[in-house]
Amino acid sequence: METLTMNRKERDRLPIMVGVKQQKLTLVEAAVLMVVGDRQAKRIWRRYLAEGDGGLVHRLRGRPSARRKPPELRAQVLAFCTEERYADFGPTLLAEQSAKNKLVVDHETLRRWLLASGQRTLRHRKPVHRQWRERKPCFGAMVQLDGSHHDWFEGRGPKCVLMVMVDDATNRMRARFFDEETTRASDDVLEAWIRQHGLPASLYVDRDSIYRCEGTPSIAEQLAGKQPQTQFGRAMQQLGIELILANSPPAKGRVERMNGVLQDRLVKELRLAGISDITRANRFLDGKYLRAFQRRFTRVAASPLDAHRAVPRNWNEVLSWEEERVVQNDWTLAGAGQRYQLHKPAEPLSLVRRRVIVRTLRNGQVQLVDRGQPLAWHRLPARPVRQSPPAPPARPTQTSVGNKPPAANHPWRRYGITARLKFRRGGARAGGAALPPAAPPARAGNGNDKNPKSQNPKKGTFSRELIRGHF
Repeated sequence: METLTMNRKERDRLPIMVGVKQQKLTLVEAAVLMVVGDRQAKRIWRRYLAEGDGGLVHRLRGRPSARRKPPELRAQVLAFCTEERYADFGPTLLAEQSAKNKLVVDHETLRRWLLASGQRTLRHRKPVHRQWRERKPCFGAMVQLDGSHHDWFEGRGPKCVLMVMVDDATNRMRARFFDEETTRASDDVLEAWIRQHGLPASLYVDRDSIYRCEGTPSIAEQLAGKQPQTQFGRAMQQLGIELILANSPPAKGRVERMNGVLQDRLVKELRLAGISDITRANRFLDGKYLRAFQRRFTRVAASPLDAHRAVPRNWNEVLSWEEERVVQNDWTLAGAGQRYQLHKPAEPLSLVRRRVIVRTLRNGQVQLVDRGQPLAWHRLPARPVRQSPPAPPARPTQTSVGNKPPAANHPWRRYGITARLKFRRGGARAGGAALPPAAPPARAGNGNDKNPKSQNPKKGTFSRELIRGHF
C-alpha cells in the first residue's frame, strides 16, 4: 500500500474530486470550491482520473529545486566554514566572509547547510519580558553612551574598554578604545561626536559613578537646593545637554545590543586583521570599519529634522576638570598638588578667603577662573620637603640576665615589698644606693630543731641587725 504525503490544500481537494466522480458536483462548482479557474479544474480532474489520489500531489514534491546551489559550491562553503579561525562565526558573518572569498551564498541558506551537516546546533533561549519603547523621532534627540568591558584582543593585548555612542533614532554609532572607563574617556568620545554632529538634546547613560554623584550634599548645596554633581554631570549642565540616568541595563537596550553586536563582529575582525593594541584598533575603527558598519546597520529616522544644536565656543573648556579652591592671605592657592600665585591686577576683586575655580583642560593646561573671568597667575615652586626630626639615640639594651625574671634566691625576692619601697625612697634621697646586702644564709638544722622559722624563714622579713645597720 502506497503512502502519500499531502499538504492541507491537497487534502481539501480530495473530497471535492470524489464528489465530482460521484456526480454530486460539477467541475464548475468544484473550481469555485477549490478557488481555481475552469481550465485548472479540468487539469486537476484529468490527473485525478489517471493517477488517483496521487494525481493531487504536487509534481515537484520530493524533487530538488531548480534554483538550488551547485553541490560543488556547497562543499566549498562548508569546507571554508570548518577553518579554525571561523569556528565561532555565526551564519550571517560567515556569509559575509565567504563572499569576500568569492563564495556567495545567502546567510539563511548557509544556516540550513550548517544545521544539516551538524556544524551548528539550535540554541533555545528562555524568553524574558521587556517593555517596548518607541524610538525617538529625529536624529540627535537622544544619544546613548556606554562603556563595553570585554576581552577585545582575546588575550593578545592589554585589557581595554570600548566607549560606544549610539543615536536612538538612526543607530548612528561612534566608538573608540580606551584603557579604562573614566571621565576623560567619556569626554573624548563625546568630543568626537560633537565635532561631527553637534550637541545632542539628551544623553542616556547608566548609573556609574562617572555620571552620578553618590556623596551627600554639603551644607552650602543644601541651602542652595542643589545636588552634588560629578565632573561629567557638571559639564553636561553647562552645555545644556539633559543627562538621563537609566534604572537598569535593558532600559538603554539600544547601546547594549550594539555592544553585543560589536563583541561578536569586531572581535573577529580584529583577530583576522592581527590587531592586538589600542592604537592600531582605533585606526582600524576610524578607517573603513565604522563606515561599512553604519551603512549596514543605520536606519532612517521617522522625522528628517536634526535635533543637534550649535557648539558653543568654550565647549572645550567645559569638558575639563574643575575644582574650587580658597585664596589665602598671601594671594596664593593650591590645587592638584601645585601652588599658584595670583598677580596684582586681581587685587580689586578682593579674592582673599574667597573660592576660585582651578580648571585643568584635557591637554594639561591650567586656568584660574573667578565668576567666568580668567585670572593672571604664575606657578610657584614646590614647598621644601619637611625633614623629619632625627631619631633619638637607642637606649642601651639590657643584658640577657636583666631581661629574665629574678631568680628565686635574688635579694629582690627575699625582702618584702615594704622594705623595698623604703629602700627605694631612702636611696633616692641619698643619691641612689644599692640594695642592702643579702642576709646571711640560714643555719642548717639537725632535724631536732623545733623552731620552724630557722628552717624556713618567712619571705620578706628582715633581721633586727640588718634593719639597725641600714636604717
